[in-house]
Amino acid sequence: MSAELQIEDKNRLLIVTVNYRTGSLVVDSLRSLQEEIKSVPGAKVVIVDNNSGDDSVEKISNAIAAEGWQDWATLLPSKLNGGYAYGNNYAIRPALQTANPPDYFLLLNPDTQVRPGALKALIDFMDQHPEVGISGSSFEEADGKPWPYAFRFPSIFSELDSALRLGVVSKLLSKWIVAKVMDNEEEQIDWLPGASMMIRRQVFESIGLMDEGYFLYFEETDFCLQARRAGWTAWYVPQSRVMHILGQSTGVTATNQPPKRLPQYWFDSRRRYFLKNHGWFYTALVDIAWLSGFSLWRVRRMLQRKPDTDPPQMLADTFRNSVFLKQGIPCQKLPSI
Repeated sequence: MSAELQIEDKNRLLIVTVNYRTGSLVVDSLRSLQEEIKSVPGAKVVIVDNNSGDDSVEKISNAIAAEGWQDWATLLPSKLNGGYAYGNNYAIRPALQTANPPDYFLLLNPDTQVRPGALKALIDFMDQHPEVGISGSSFEEADGKPWPYAFRFPSIFSELDSALRLGVVSKLLSKWIVAKVMDNEEEQIDWLPGASMMIRRQVFESIGLMDEGYFLYFEETDFCLQARRAGWTAWYVPQSRVMHILGQSTGVTATNQPPKRLPQYWFDSRRRYFLKNHGWFYTALVDIAWLSGFSLWRVRRMLQRKPDTDPPQMLADTFRNSVFLKQGIPCQKLPSI
């Protein structure tokens, strides 16, 4: 079923999934939502297909019709692949413009399956804490293994640590390390993965939609930072559990295959994040910290004969995309629709 987005008066939640060539995973995700959607009266799901060019539209449309999901699931094809922020905005923008926009928006990856009570746990938490603008689920891998991470904002110190990989330095910089291992308690955090992230409507009204200058990566980090600067907090809510298969659309973060060379859009997004939010001088220090730390790591890796698990040409690619060789804030140029 492909149709224009419709929001009913009673709708409290709009779930947005952006698909790019993962049609079968979207169907599995919708199937996991079938019972959970009933816990939130009037909740709707919109699947934005980012011009996949494969059989995704047909596969998702057929599943919606065959399974009788038309009352709560809608497919919204886009004419271009504008990236993650673009795809989410493609559904969120018209929903915000309705007479009675949803109270909450849940960004949900196509490679996820929600566990029982996941939606209600997030909504209950947000209802009970009106000062919270963003909340996120805890994750598990396909085999049920916990993936208990939320994140701190990137900084000079986190970039140095991630590049250098030296135990004594990591201990000294522990409070700046981006990935934070979470326990089973609700906790305020800097930013949350966009794989399952609930956003209060008023956050969009405060800071606008997600930044479409990012194609992929860093956009949810940037969004959470803008929300923080506007006075909203972000919280990790472990009672909401979601299974997430990492890296299925891009392969960049996939854990079941050798590391790939990072795509150009990853470097553009990284540079955009630091330049936009911290300026040229800070970004230059970030690049110096990472390049020097990673160079030392590569020498130590060879001397200690450690396995090479880094993406191919990582050092050269990072230098080519540093602020010393590229000027200005990267912004993808997209045609309007």
